[in-house]
Amino acid sequence: MSWIITLLVGALCGWLASMIMKTDAQQGAIANILIGIVGAMLAQAVFGNMLGIGGADVAGTGFNIWSVLWGVVGSVVLIAILKALRVLR
Repeated sequence: MSWIITLLVGALCGWLASMIMKTDAQQGAIANILIGIVGAMLAQAVFGNMLGIGGADVAGTGFNIWSVLWGVVGSVVLIAILKALRVLR
């Protein structure tokens, strides 16, 4: 059951981040899920582990408001990196 929740939260985070970064037209459902999951892991690693921001360690831990919020933040950072590398327009 946890992998289904991971996919759903990843899809939500990826979709919200793509709406914020205006890349929604380029991304499909699979890209939203992958960006959401990788973005949550990025947020947990960078903001939680490296910078020590208190709430960021919950990114990717399930379906709660903080997990979704940090997942979106990480996904926005990931999309910005992908835009800088010209993977996304």
